[in-house]
Amino acid sequence: MAKSLYETLGVNENATPEEIKKAYRKLARKYHPDINKEAEAQEKFKEINAAYEVLSDAEKKAQYDQYGDQMFGGQNFHDFARGQSANIDLEELLRSMFGGGGGRSSSGFNGFSGFGGFANQVDLDLQTKITIPFVVSILGGKHSLNINGSSFDVKIPAGIKTGETLRVKGKGKKYNGQVGDLLIKVEVANSADYERKGDDLYKTINIPLKTALFGGTVEVETPEKSVSLKIPKNTKNSQKFRLKAKGVMNRKTMLSGDLYLIANIILPDVDSMPSDLVKLCEEKL
Repeated sequence: MAKSLYETLGVNENATPEEIKKAYRKLARKYHPDINKEAEAQEKFKEINAAYEVLSDAEKKAQYDQYGDQMFGGQNFHDFARGQSANIDLEELLRSMFGGGGGRSSSGFNGFSGFGGFANQVDLDLQTKITIPFVVSILGGKHSLNINGSSFDVKIPAGIKTGETLRVKGKGKKYNGQVGDLLIKVEVANSADYERKGDDLYKTINIPLKTALFGGTVEVETPEKSVSLKIPKNTKNSQKFRLKAKGVMNRKTMLSGDLYLIANIILPDVDSMPSDLVKLCEEKL
C-alpha cells in the first residue's frame, strides 16, 4: 500500500516520532521561502508542513497507516497537493480529512464516506466581502469581482441590506472535479441623501420660504427619477410628504415601501432683504 506522506518527509514507515521530527526540521529549513528562493520551494514547504501535520499526530498517523494514499483518491501526496487550489491551506485540508468532528462512517473514515470522498467534509466554498453604493442596494445592479484571476459580474438584487450574503454557484475552490461556491457578504455604503427604515426611505428636501407660504412645486430627485412635488400653502418645517411605493422593494413579499420627503424650509438672509420688506416683516409678523 502506497504511503507517500513518508516519502515527502524522507523517512520510512517505521520511523520513530523523533526521527519524523528531525526529518521535518531539516527539510523545513531547506525549503523555507525566506531561505530558498527557488520557484518550487514554497510549494514544497507547504507539502512538508502538511505531511508533518499528519505524521506527528498519533491518531492521524494511525489512520493514514491503515488506509495510505487511498485517502487521496489513490494519488501520491505530491500530485494530490499540486491538484489543489492555490488558496487551499493543505494543513487545514488534512485536518479536515483526518479528524476534527463527525462520527466514524461505515468505511472506517472519521467524518466522511468512501476513499477519496472527503470533499463532502471539506469546505470548498470561498468567502469575500463587498461594499455597494446605497442606490444600487435600492434599485439593484451589478458589481464586478476578481477572484483567483477570474473577473466576472455579480448580480445585486434590489432591496438587499447590509449583512446579507449572496451565493454565486461554481466560483469556489476546486477539488477532483468538484467546485464550491462563492459566498459574498454585502455591506451597503451610507447615503448622504437617504435614510432607510425597513422598506421605507426618508429624505430631507429644501423648500424656499415663499413656496412654503404660498404653495408651488419643487423638483425632487428620487432613486428612480426626478419628480415634481406639489407643495401646498402653509407647509410647515419637518412636514412629511409620502410617495407611495417609491421606497425599497421587499425581497420576500416583492412589495415596495414608501418614500417620505421631509420639508426643510429655507429662510432668507435678513441682511440681504430690502429694508422696507424687513421693516414690514418686523411690524406684521
